[in-house]
Amino acid sequence: MTSPPPPTRTPLGPLLVRHRRARGWSQRRTAAELCAAAGVPTLSRHEVSRWERQRRVPGGFWLGWLAVVLDVPVVVLAEAAARTRRTRRTTAAGPGRRGVAGARPAGRAGPGYAGGRPGGTARGGGARSRATR
Repeated sequence: MTSPPPPTRTPLGPLLVRHRRARGWSQRRTAAELCAAAGVPTLSRHEVSRWERQRRVPGGFWLGWLAVVLDVPVVVLAEAAARTRRTRRTTAAGPGRRGVAGARPAGRAGPGYAGGRPGGTARGGGARSRATR
């Protein structure tokens, strides 16, 4: 029985890039391989790019297929994804960015900011109506 791979400190994005390039694949080819393996035709190279730039972190479904397609143990990808999520939570809160709780930055109330919009123009704000079935 083989032992699990040693823990790595590499975030998910660079890890995906390294394994994709080791195969000589483009992001488009990687997306095509993932679609073929998973039987889901909706993944684009743009989503692969978002994962590699760490704008998004793939969920368990895509992590499993990434492990199959890139021939990387799913544990390695899952640990890198968890590390990336933790890092994103601690660095996401900043000026003009939504923090962990998704709160908007403070200081946007007062004269000229009705409804949070410059110029005092409130827009909508009511409940959405549901279409009858």
